[in-house]
Amino acid sequence: MERIIYREIKPNTPFWGLLAILGAFLLAAAASVLYIEHHGHIVTGMTNQIVWGVPHVFAIFLIVAASGALNVSSIGSVFGKTAYKPTARLSGLLAMSLLMGGLAVLVLDLGRPDRLIIAMTTYNFKSIFAWNVLLYTGFLGVVAIYLYAQMARGIHSHLLKTVGLTAFLWRLALTTGTGSIFGWLVARPGYDAAIMAPMFIAMSFSFGLAIFMLVMIGTCTMTGRKYGVKLRTRQARLLGLFVAVVLYFAAVQHLSNLYVAEHAGVERFILFDGGIYTALFWGGQVILGGLVPLALLFHPKLDTKKSLVVLAAILVVLGGLVQLYIIVVGGQAYPMEIFPGYQASSSFFDGAVSTYTPTYLEFLLGFGGIALALTITTLGMKFLRILPNNLSDANVDPKGLEED
Repeated sequence: MERIIYREIKPNTPFWGLLAILGAFLLAAAASVLYIEHHGHIVTGMTNQIVWGVPHVFAIFLIVAASGALNVSSIGSVFGKTAYKPTARLSGLLAMSLLMGGLAVLVLDLGRPDRLIIAMTTYNFKSIFAWNVLLYTGFLGVVAIYLYAQMARGIHSHLLKTVGLTAFLWRLALTTGTGSIFGWLVARPGYDAAIMAPMFIAMSFSFGLAIFMLVMIGTCTMTGRKYGVKLRTRQARLLGLFVAVVLYFAAVQHLSNLYVAEHAGVERFILFDGGIYTALFWGGQVILGGLVPLALLFHPKLDTKKSLVVLAAILVVLGGLVQLYIIVVGGQAYPMEIFPGYQASSSFFDGAVSTYTPTYLEFLLGFGGIALALTITTLGMKFLRILPNNLSDANVDPKGLEED
């Protein structure tokens, strides 16, 4: 085994090409923001009934994935799995970048980004949104300290583990807070479920690890660095386990709602009569985002085919976006039960299923958030010593690769 040496990535043609593509997405997102700010949200597909649209789907996805991206680092330093330690720095950097990208989309879609100052200085602690402001900013600070502790010399292992444990617990609190935004909204039948918090934690594990593996494989391919087959396969099998857990929680959520009479209507809407939402649930979330990745990630030839890992990770990401679209938009589309046991109708769309057609402006803003996260990650690897020069199986602790 060679000594693990971390080095900045050297700019080459693929590096500059990637930055050019990401820059184009950022410019398109900036143009979208300016257009929406000038003309108002009427140019988007959002209405008074659907107030959280595609930008919020992307923002929540990035925030949830940020928590999960830190999982690789936590496994290495907190749980002592030595095979994951060489990639812990990238895990921390990616976690911070994804959160910044998600918060950027969230702030720029508010309509008045300058009012964020009020949200950061005046708190209503009865609101979960106020707690999330503290959780998000605190997460950035804790992970920044965690990343510094990993990169600095002379840091005692016990101190590193303490900082890592703090970051791990903080990320659990962050994801719990994000899931509780929906779980505590009892007025919406599609949201009202205590299982939302643990399900969002499971989703973070899955989405974050999928993005981490895509970034890891892409960076090693772009820079010509070795990424051991055993290490890659080990992480891919773990991703498969997380995908299965997400499917389990989704099944428990819907079975629980079917058991409760007051949620029978929204369950029938999502599972059978919801049109696009039903199609997305079965085709996008369950099949393409769940069952197909499971089959690919537990394929017996996974250790010899990198393409299977890449395809599975992409499907997990797409399936995650679909799942959040169903939760966020589908939960708003189904009408609120203002008078339980009675049918309500009015000129204000009471009792009617709301329609929503997202525009390209919303997608540009969402893709801009992803581009911002990847740009921060790429530049971070350019100026900081984040990745090891050699991650071949011969250079990774063999005992760590054999651990269960």
